[in-house]
Parts: sequence; C-alpha cells; structure tokens
Amino acid sequence: MSEYLKYLSHSIHFAISSFYKYRDVLIFSPKCRCLALSGYQLQPARFYSLPRGGALRLATCCLAFPKLFPTGDMSSNCTSVAPVSASKTKTKKKHFIGQKVKLFRASEPILSVLMWGVNHTINELSNVPVPVMLMPDDFKAYSKIKVDNHLFNKENLPSRFKFKEYCPMVFRNLRERFCIDDQDYQNSLTRSAPLNSDSQGRFGNRFLSSYDHRFVIKTVSSEDIAEMHNILKKYHQFIVECHGSTLLPQFLGMYRLTVDGVETYMVVTRNVFSHRLTVHRKYDLKGSTVSREASDKEKAKELPTFKDNDFLNEGQKLQIGDDNKKYFLEKLKRDVEFLATLKIMDYSLLVGIHDVDRAEQEEMEVEAGGEEEEYENDGMGGALTGSFGTPPDSPGNPLHFGGFFSPGEFDPSMDVYAIKSNDSAVKKEVYFMAIIDILTHYDAKKKAAHAAKTVKHGAGAEISTVNPEQYSKRFFEFMSNILS
Repeated sequence: MSEYLKYLSHSIHFAISSFYKYRDVLIFSPKCRCLALSGYQLQPARFYSLPRGGALRLATCCLAFPKLFPTGDMSSNCTSVAPVSASKTKTKKKHFIGQKVKLFRASEPILSVLMWGVNHTINELSNVPVPVMLMPDDFKAYSKIKVDNHLFNKENLPSRFKFKEYCPMVFRNLRERFCIDDQDYQNSLTRSAPLNSDSQGRFGNRFLSSYDHRFVIKTVSSEDIAEMHNILKKYHQFIVECHGSTLLPQFLGMYRLTVDGVETYMVVTRNVFSHRLTVHRKYDLKGSTVSREASDKEKAKELPTFKDNDFLNEGQKLQIGDDNKKYFLEKLKRDVEFLATLKIMDYSLLVGIHDVDRAEQEEMEVEAGGEEEEYENDGMGGALTGSFGTPPDSPGNPLHFGGFFSPGEFDPSMDVYAIKSNDSAVKKEVYFMAIIDILTHYDAKKKAAHAAKTVKHGAGAEISTVNPEQYSKRFFEFMSNILS
C-alpha cells in the first residue's frame, strides 16, 4: 500500500508534463512521446495508469525530466498489476456525425457561384488574424479560387467556375467600420438566393438585393473595378477619418465571377432603403434640370424612379427639421468636397420616402385579408393550411419583418440613412437619403461630353456633365433647397 501511495504522489508531479483527462480521472498514456527539454535525455521509465473502474497497471513511457522525477523508486518493489475496487460502467458508443453541407440554390448559376464564393471567402478570412493596421499591399491584394469538375450539387452549381475577391483585408476592415459583422454579411448573402430588382442602372448594370434586403449587389464593368482600385485607398482613409458617418455608398465587397468563360464583376453595398419599412416613392436627384424627367416607361413601373424636374414640379420639400437639416448638410458638404478631390462627378442623391399613414393602412388590409383567409381555410377543414406560408429562408412581408417597432419607427444602427419627418410636417414620413454612383471620373470623355452639351443647351444651362468642383457646389446647393 505504501508503494501505491508513493506512486500516487509521484503521479501528481508527473501529471504536470503529460496527462490526459478522462472521466475525472488522470490517465497517463503508454504511447507518450515526449521531447527532451533543457538538456535532459529521453529515458524509458516505468509508470502506472489508473483507469476508472479498472486496475493499477504497469506501463512504460519516455519522461522528459528523469532527474526531477525518480521513476525507479516508483516501481522497484511493485507488481505489474495492483488490485483496485472495480465498478461496472457502461461506455457509450460514439457515432460519427457528418458536417452539414451548405447548399447554394439559386435560379441562375452566376448567383449560386456568388453565394458559394462569399461563403468560401468569409470562412477563409475568419482564419486570418486581424492586422493592427492595413499595409499598402492590402489595397492590391486579392484571393481567388478555381473549381474544376465540381460534381456535388451540380443541379445548382456549374462544374467549373472561378471566384475572385479583391482586397479582402480592406473590405473586412470597412465592414467593421460600418458596424457590419462578417457572420451577418455571410448569412445575408448565402442563406438564400439574392433577389432580382426592377431597377436597372446606367449602361445596363443589374441590381440585386440580399434575401433580407440588407445589402445590394450591383454588376459593374471592369472599368468600374479599375476606378474602385484607384479611389479605394483614399476612400478607406476618408471612412476612417469620419468614423463611418457618411452619405457615401458603404462598399462591403468586390468580386469577379467567371462562369462558362464569361467574367462578371460585382460590388456589394449596404442598402440605402430599409429592410423593413416599405418605400412608396423614390427619386434620383443630381441638381440638374436638363433632361431630368422620368420617362413614360419608367412612370409605368410599380415603383418608378422620378428625377429632378419631377420633384420640383410637385412643389414639395423634405421636412426633416432644423437640427436634422444642419447635421445632414454637414455630412453632405464633407462628402461632396471629398468626391471633388477625387475628380468624381455625375453622382446622385437617392431619396426614398416611406409614408407612415399609408403603411399603417396597408398593414390593416393585410391583417384583415389574413383573418378572412384563415376563416375560409378553417371552413375547408384546413386543406390549404400552409399553402400561403412564408418559405423557410424568406424574410416575409417587409411590413412584419422585425415587428418590435411601432409604425414609422426604425433601428438607426440598421437603417443608417433614415431620417424622420419633423413633428410639424404635413405628412408623417421617413426619408432615406444617400449618395450613389460615385465611380464616374471626370476624364477626357466627360470633358468632350460637357463641351457638346454646352454647345447644344448653352453655357448657362444646368447640364449634368460639368467639372467636379462645379458639380459638387451645384449638387450641394440643390439639396440644401429641397430640405426644410
């Protein structure tokens, strides 16, 4: 027994260097392979293991510190097996649980590749430590992957494709400064397929939104990607200096997708409009009055985009109150002056208006319709139960999404571009306002267009194609006049 107690005493010291913890009992592995440390030589040593409910067993191991632990004393007068009171215990059989594989179902291969790529790059980036500061090379860096003979999920993903992310460290830093968690970003873009939008940008650019309407995905040209690279370093520095408080687009990711040999470039930004509050009317304002009316084709859409002359002809103003107006114009002035230094022009102020009273009326109609539908379904023995249910991954009706807010209320951390109308306004509204389309550089082509329009409309005409300094001043003055 004394030898057994001596063994336990030495075991405590030995546990410092090597042990496994199993069911609250320390077990010393006979397969131990320790490295020699501090000049000590590896030496075979006899030691004992004490399994739960088993017997004290003699084994052999390499100790890294034989001079510190005189193992010879532990085994000189011991038998190889010492009886220990045993109790019957059941060991659960371990079952292998396979990792859940994420499927990327979309109506188009290009969207499936986008979902796959964003999921892949965010996962890879999560293993990269966040640097103390960004280096110049980070603004030139990229990550890319080529997938060949991809057979899994072939109904949704093409068998061959490429995915490239530009400046991953920079955009991760921007997402952080805009208070967007990478996991939220990943979920929004990959949990369900992006949604097509009726809107179409200049030059046929395509717009999509994430399934939860938090982010906008826009297809751009290779020239736009080049311009993004040109301004990215200064844009990032500007965002750092203003602490993310800006009306400029919040750029969150930039990608190139190659499917069937065709390259598609995409840029992801935060949605100007709310993911919850419905926009009932919207405008694209440049501060120009020449050819700035919505076409008849545009007006026929369910939610048309009106322009400067349409806004002026309506004779309305955005009633946000003096304090909000002052704060808004301070940000706007800082932003447009920054764009002028980059020689950027032809941008717009996107304005969306949420009519609170109209939204309340629409919500009551939806609820009334739901009650009537439920009554009819009950009369049919529940035959249609679930027929009109929301799909698993859809955000549902935007009027009910995140229903903890009263009508016209919003979360400023989510709807960062939102401003309420003041209490004395004729109508209770919420305005969403931000600058868009900031990738047009005032180059030789734009200078030629300016000269041609000046000849056509006269030197005093408020044409949209003017030099960046003049454009920013006119833009700021126009926006100042439509606010009250």
